[in-house]
Amino acid sequence: MMNTLKVSLWKQFGASMDMLENAIRLIPDDQWNANKRSFYMAYHCVLFLDYYLTIPFKRFSAKLPFAFTAEKDLPAEALDDLMPGRIYTKEELLNYLNSCRNKCRQLIGDLTEEGMNKPWIEEADQMGSPSTRNYSVFEILLYNMRHVQHHAAQLNLLLRQTINKAPRWVSATKDDL
Repeated sequence: MMNTLKVSLWKQFGASMDMLENAIRLIPDDQWNANKRSFYMAYHCVLFLDYYLTIPFKRFSAKLPFAFTAEKDLPAEALDDLMPGRIYTKEELLNYLNSCRNKCRQLIGDLTEEGMNKPWIEEADQMGSPSTRNYSVFEILLYNMRHVQHHAAQLNLLLRQTINKAPRWVSATKDDL
């Protein structure tokens, strides 16, 4: 049963990351550089994908650095959030996403029943969090997958609005666990 659970979790989590990757790849280069909303949404998603995959929870160091900021020309959802000092290229962000994919696959592949039940506790003030999060490892994985899918869907909506095109649905990742 444990193996079935891990394979299913990976296939769906991997599919969420595939959908995010497909959306990032479809964003036209001129929009990537000019539309801070698309870049920010993708960056935010990959950054927190990595953060929530930091198990056991500890101080976090992002592969693509950020700072707490509140710039006036950013989209409203970015205010008082984490922003990089520059707009990273799509390739840099896709490489970061691939690193997270490998981290996720390894984490899920190594899970035991005991490991799934271990706590993942984020204290208030970490990454700007206003409150403490207290999840099991299994639950933070589900939370993280939902977060990725949420932002992939937002990027798809922006793509539909700007170029009238969006990537197709991915029902399960093709990558083996």
